Amino acid sequence: MKFGWRNALGILLSVALLVWTLHNVDLGRVMENLARANPLLILATAVAGTLIFPLRARRWQTILDPIAQRLPFGMLWRATAIGMMANNLVPARAGEVARAYALTRETPRVGFSAAFASLAVDRAFDAFVVLLLMVLALFDSAFPKGRLIAGEPISRWLGSGAVLLAAVVAVLYLIVFFPGRMIRMYELLARRIAPRYEERGREALLAFAGGLSVLRHPWHFLAVLWWALAHWLLNAFAFWIGFRAVGIHAPFSAALVLQGLIAIGVALPSAPGFFGIFEYIGQQGLTLYGVDPTRATAWAIGFHIATFIPITVMGIYYFGRLGLHFKEIGQASGTQPRDEAAPGAAEPPPG
Repeated sequence: MKFGWRNALGILLSVALLVWTLHNVDLGRVMENLARANPLLILATAVAGTLIFPLRARRWQTILDPIAQRLPFGMLWRATAIGMMANNLVPARAGEVARAYALTRETPRVGFSAAFASLAVDRAFDAFVVLLLMVLALFDSAFPKGRLIAGEPISRWLGSGAVLLAAVVAVLYLIVFFPGRMIRMYELLARRIAPRYEERGREALLAFAGGLSVLRHPWHFLAVLWWALAHWLLNAFAFWIGFRAVGIHAPFSAALVLQGLIAIGVALPSAPGFFGIFEYIGQQGLTLYGVDPTRATAWAIGFHIATFIPITVMGIYYFGRLGLHFKEIGQASGTQPRDEAAPGAAEPPPG
């Protein structure tokens, strides 16, 4: 995988935020809070925080159903674990590429472009559900009104996120319902700028449109929404159990707000595993609810490590079992062979 300036910036930002998080707390007291944490609740946190990944794999199965019906859950789960492991250990946000590539290695029914496009749908549902749950949590009387984040009211952050999400969804639907026009626009642009990539780009867009097929079917859409809700409610529950493990008595709505803030924060460049950014936002988010920064930092570090290890170990196991190498994943991110158009996507529909 290539290591560029963005990766270097991400690592520097992660280190800076981690240093900033720890500079105003007593690290000894943080470790003391972790040592006194309830071990059974820490274990429950790790279990709940790991079970979200099988739920993600099950959601992915529904997203891919219009392209390849009834894909075995096992191969989707293995690819998901590999992707999460890559995000945790490798720079350049390699997890999405690794996840899509691992699936295509196990089945010829889904091409790389279609698998990668399906992950755009997956992440769009993530953003929608996380923002929805966060907005609902703001109506809880326990939410401290008038608090600022980075000098701005939380409503402004939510508004910016909603505008960005709406733009992404609009682009996805344009590709789904007007692929012919989008492809013709691409061909005109490619002809002027990079003619050698015109044909390959056209085929990639066709496959990409195939990967977005779930957006055409209302029942599939609702099923994906259901699995996304289950995923993020379970993730918030893991946060809440972690609160209790270190003696934090914040409401469940605080977990919904906190996971939303973290989901927005990790969109920034960061080190593998989102270390630094996770701890900083975890600390700052909990202090909104009056939690002592030392205890908030103990939760952030404890939760991050407890949920980092299991999925990373499982991903490494499946990565080796499938005989994958990061070099070939890096090559897959830069090339999309011509024979990988998704089934049923050979020609764009009218419009």
